[in-house]
Parts: sequence; C-alpha cells; structure tokens
Amino acid sequence: MPTRTARTAWNGTLEAGSGQVELTSSAVATFNVSFPKRAADEAGGTTSPEELIAAAHSSCYAMQLSALIAEAGGTPQSLDVTADVSLGPDTVGFKLTGITLTVRAEVDGLDADAFAKVAQAAKETCPVSKALTGVEITLDAALD
Repeated sequence: MPTRTARTAWNGTLEAGSGQVELTSSAVATFNVSFPKRAADEAGGTTSPEELIAAAHSSCYAMQLSALIAEAGGTPQSLDVTADVSLGPDTVGFKLTGITLTVRAEVDGLDADAFAKVAQAAKETCPVSKALTGVEITLDAALD
C-alpha cells in the first residue's frame, strides 16, 4: 500500500506566524494555515489541522461505508458525509474535543435498521476512525 505525504512550511511564532500546507503526493493544492485563524470562529481563507482531519475522516468514512453497504447486500446510490472536528483547551495547549460524523444516504436493498448497523460498523472500522481512537467520535446516520 502507498504512503502519502503532506508538507508544511512555517515561518514565525505561533501567534504571529503562518504557514503553507502542501498536499505533496497528489500535488493538487497548497493551503495557508495560521494559529489565530485556527482558533477563530471564521477561517478567513485558511485551513487548519482540524479541517484537514475532517476532510480525511469524511472521505475515509464514505469509502468504508460504501464497501460495507455492498457487503451487506445493498447498493449505495449516494452518501453525503460531513465530519465536524472540534478543538478545545487541554491541560497543556489544545486537543481535539470531539468528532461528529453525519451521513445521509440513499441506499437500495437495506432497511433503516440494517443501514444503522452498517453505518456504525463503518465508523468503527474506517482507518481514520481507528487512528483517532483518543477522540470521542459520534455518529448521526440516516437514510434519505
């Protein structure tokens, strides 16, 4: 299996500095980062580690869920997955305080109970969920 790489170039202090995160493996984008905007309610055109984790988690979960739906005998028509990653204070610095996965799905061949079981299993087995076991992950999954 491949290894993927991202690179960050940072200049300055935490409070006054800023950086750029480069998605090196894919070469699709470089994003600005700064701590003041990371800690603010409005991102102001910059990304954050939390947003990047949310992107990774929502896409990984969608892939795992589509696989498990098929294994259960269903056919996923569409999956709309959102990951909300929260940052909060810790005894030293900050920590991720929680992740909420929300999925709305159109699925043929599974009823609501079967879908709920598969959605929960996907939350537990998605590689990003496994990597984030130190953070409480909640799931809100429903069929459209």
